Amino acid sequence: MSRDVAIARIHCPPRSAMQSGKAKTQSWTLEFAPSEARRLDPLTGWYGSGDTRAQLRISFSTREAAEAYARANGLEFEVEEPPKAMDIKPKVYAENFRYGRSENWTH
Repeated sequence: MSRDVAIARIHCPPRSAMQSGKAKTQSWTLEFAPSEARRLDPLTGWYGSGDTRAQLRISFSTREAAEAYARANGLEFEVEEPPKAMDIKPKVYAENFRYGRSENWTH
């Protein structure tokens, strides 16, 4: 009996567009790559497949915990590093009207 090896992706999920803080961005997620192509169901017109692993998403508090889980279960995995945080300087509306400003104010 041959055992197929599932390929998993470990990554930090991005924050939503409605989120400005850093809450819930420190967790790591393990997701499985699809093992078969999705196909159109002729009766309903919906796309689907027999791959139930594609529906599974496991959250971990650390990257090491996610990697340990994958190794313990014999999964091949690839790790995607989180994007570097951009340093954004907060802007103050009053700077538009500051005396002695070097550039012109245009609106």
